[in-house]
Amino acid sequence: QVQLVESGGGLVQAGGSLRLSCAGSGRTFSSFSMGWFRQAPGKEREFVAAISRSDGTPYYADSVKGRFTISRDNAKNTAYLQMNILKPEDTAIYYCAASLWSSASRHLSGYDYWGQGTQVTVSS
Repeated sequence: QVQLVESGGGLVQAGGSLRLSCAGSGRTFSSFSMGWFRQAPGKEREFVAAISRSDGTPYYADSVKGRFTISRDNAKNTAYLQMNILKPEDTAIYYCAASLWSSASRHLSGYDYWGQGTQVTVSS
């Protein structure tokens, strides 16, 4: 088992930046590929970014490519999502997820553990 706790969400104006953190506990953090998903009210949870356990290769949804950066610090048991040039459509609850698979996935089914989420609100 692993527990994931997101933090760093908040209110920001369009064009601003936030950095989300995902702190892990339980199993060795480096054993997991990590992903970030988001869910806006009334919408399905969607893929944002992921980073592989095997080679650290990042993957991004087209909607955030060039603006968001996923990273990880295994020594700190933490994954990050740096969000720049934020847009109102980025407003959502952001969830951190962990997968035992060596490669990252863009699908919900590819992840075994989930955090409780952190709210990101971008105003225009």
